[in-house]
Amino acid sequence: MNSVVASITYRAMLGRKRIWLLAALPLALIAIAVLLRLIGGGDENTAVRLMEKFAIGTILPLLGLIAGTGVISPEIEDGTIIHLLSKPIPRPSIALTKFAVAASLIVAFSAVPTFLAAYLLIGTEAGVAAGFAFGALFAGIAYAAVFLLVGVLTKHAVVVGVIYALVWEGAIGGYVPGARKLSIQQWGQTLADQVSSSPFLKADVALSFAAPAIVIVTVVAVLWAGQRLRGLSLTGDE
Repeated sequence: MNSVVASITYRAMLGRKRIWLLAALPLALIAIAVLLRLIGGGDENTAVRLMEKFAIGTILPLLGLIAGTGVISPEIEDGTIIHLLSKPIPRPSIALTKFAVAASLIVAFSAVPTFLAAYLLIGTEAGVAAGFAFGALFAGIAYAAVFLLVGVLTKHAVVVGVIYALVWEGAIGGYVPGARKLSIQQWGQTLADQVSSSPFLKADVALSFAAPAIVIVTVVAVLWAGQRLRGLSLTGDE
């Protein structure tokens, strides 16, 4: 971890228009929860469906995309990464710091709003709020690592990330039974199911697979990103 790199990255993320993108999605989730509560739709089943389909199924991967690629892709695209690489800072340390910033942003803009939205709907009933916040926390960390790696691997990180988030995670991983085992959002729902006692929440992936998968994917993605940065020369070429 490097505090200078972290500080610069936080300023870049929170000072650009990305902050509005990061804030808009969780605010929309909370607004929907408030609206449902006002019209009398604040039951346990509705809360679980909202958390599954919108909080973890849609918002979380999109926030992962915004934060994960945002901490590194713009610097690679505009060439300012050269200034950072010219400093006596180990490349793996840069990758780890960028990952930590992305992960912290996802936790702040996803796990916390997820808890608040579910709590507004049904309070602490059946541990739904705590469960989905727990799932969003660890799934968000995995997304941060994966999208950081995407940002390092390709200059078309946003396009690749959108395809991954919407097509794989949203469509294939959400509805094709065999693909669910390889879906981060499904791993997050498995963790949520361990905390929540709601009968409306049924995990499709075993905890014995989901928990190690989150750890392995996170570690491998961050290490790979660090190694990839080692391959970038000060001219921006490999």
